[in-house]
Amino acid sequence: MKLASMAWKKIAEKGDIATGKGKAFKIDNKQIAIFNQGGYHAIDDLCVHQDGSIAPGKLEGGIVECPLHFWHYNIKTGELKDYLKDVKLATYHVEARTDGIYVDI
Repeated sequence: MKLASMAWKKIAEKGDIATGKGKAFKIDNKQIAIFNQGGYHAIDDLCVHQDGSIAPGKLEGGIVECPLHFWHYNIKTGELKDYLKDVKLATYHVEARTDGIYVDI
């Protein structure tokens, strides 16, 4: 689910998130994971299982694996791919601009 637009915030420099990796950021009291795979994608960073960060998880084919207990999330839709159906992490619009990476919070 895309959240309603609030405000664009600069979150990182372009080189801060390696291709094929994710990184966690704290913005306005939210923990958000930004993934760099086929463009930038932003979703809530806390796994619904036990609130662990998914940003450092293994990223493969648009799916990130939670490093704690191996739950899988789609980085574009936030959808949990196993265990519980109809569970989604919030997603956010991301833009790579000339002066950095911005997220619409």
